[in-house]
Amino acid sequence: MDSPAKSQKSPTQNIAAKIFHSLNIISLFLMITSGLQIYNANPVFGGRTGLHIPPIFTLGAWLAGGRHWHFAAMWLFSLNLLGYGIYIFITRRWRHKFVGTNDIKAIQKTQNPKRLTYAWHRIIYTSIIPILLLAILTGIGMYKPAQFPWIVDMFGDWQALRIVHFASVPLITVFVIIHWQLGKKAGGDKLIESMFW
Repeated sequence: MDSPAKSQKSPTQNIAAKIFHSLNIISLFLMITSGLQIYNANPVFGGRTGLHIPPIFTLGAWLAGGRHWHFAAMWLFSLNLLGYGIYIFITRRWRHKFVGTNDIKAIQKTQNPKRLTYAWHRIIYTSIIPILLLAILTGIGMYKPAQFPWIVDMFGDWQALRIVHFASVPLITVFVIIHWQLGKKAGGDKLIESMFW
């Protein structure tokens, strides 16, 4: 039973995909842990006496340290995202990456489990775009509220802006888990490994 699987060609990815995924994982880890350090300085939920994150899950040791790490990782993440966006636009890979009408039809009608997996993958992959843009927009609003007061006004006030920005963390984390699981379902561990090395 295992012989056909062994004869299959190992999945490969281009160098751009490997760099993009690797830098994303690094920058997301740095942003989340440093963001939790910033959160501890003035928790969104319950004020200074509210819910605190244990130090083992934070990066930066104090507020300024957390901010330095957070903004450095934010630049890495944003430039990486921009670079990959330009790359998939120039190479036209966007036609195969994002959801289309055929994927919606597949969700409704197909009995092919592989086709269903690919359709869900494109839906999830597309859904992360507005979440990332929201995280970046709210982050800019918190970083430079004097320069971008209209961003704060979009969300009503500073506290609402912070809550929306903080809420993007679990959404992105859930995306990473689903993205990983769908990739594993489509091509197994070898496909996941090919995304990084």
